[in-house]
Amino acid sequence: MKLRIAKFLAGLLLLPLCAALAMTLWRAMVILAQSPARRPMLPAFACISGIVIWAIIWLLLPPLTRTYVLGHELTHALWSMLLGGKASDLKVTDRGGSVRVTRSNAWVTLSPYFFPLYTVGVALAWIFSVWLFPAIRPYAPVFLFWIGLTWSFHLTFTVRFLAYNQPDIREHGRLFSYALIAALNLLSVAAALTAISPWTFPEATADLLGNLRRLGTATHVFYEWMLTRLPAFS
Repeated sequence: MKLRIAKFLAGLLLLPLCAALAMTLWRAMVILAQSPARRPMLPAFACISGIVIWAIIWLLLPPLTRTYVLGHELTHALWSMLLGGKASDLKVTDRGGSVRVTRSNAWVTLSPYFFPLYTVGVALAWIFSVWLFPAIRPYAPVFLFWIGLTWSFHLTFTVRFLAYNQPDIREHGRLFSYALIAALNLLSVAAALTAISPWTFPEATADLLGNLRRLGTATHVFYEWMLTRLPAFS
């Protein structure tokens, strides 16, 4: 019971962070849109093309549910192993899947909803490819296309599966689970947009901290206003 209350309170604390991240994400989008075309246009176009292609596949072709379920269960397994556990008995079907892990917590349980396994795989493939074959750097837009496609794949299936009554979400409480998932997804998108825009990561971090301070001040003022109104309702 105490753990559920602690997670509920943690979820409340994550809400201002989600709002601040959304504000920073919006700022990154504005800066990218207003920046000189020669620098971000090709990477942004490649990434957006991947997103659009996946949207067409999602709307017109049968959903690749088994592919998503495989990535979902592998993500559970990966995070369990990263935290010192083991994984076995992987099962994947069109209706769902399962994997047995020896270590589980909120990070392991919720990881498929905030950790885009296929996108991370593409990014790691690019990093190692550049390290081994530096001459392929001009082909970065090809990898950015696949990053956009796989991230869009992650987002659409995450939204679809969260619409169901997921046991992963019930295990840690809806408020905490949704807030953590939203915060980490917003963070990853904001970081990706910052990486392909003229905005630097220190500038984005400063913007995020400024948003948190403003939200903290506004929340404090709101609570003070509520406390002054409590006697009127008693």
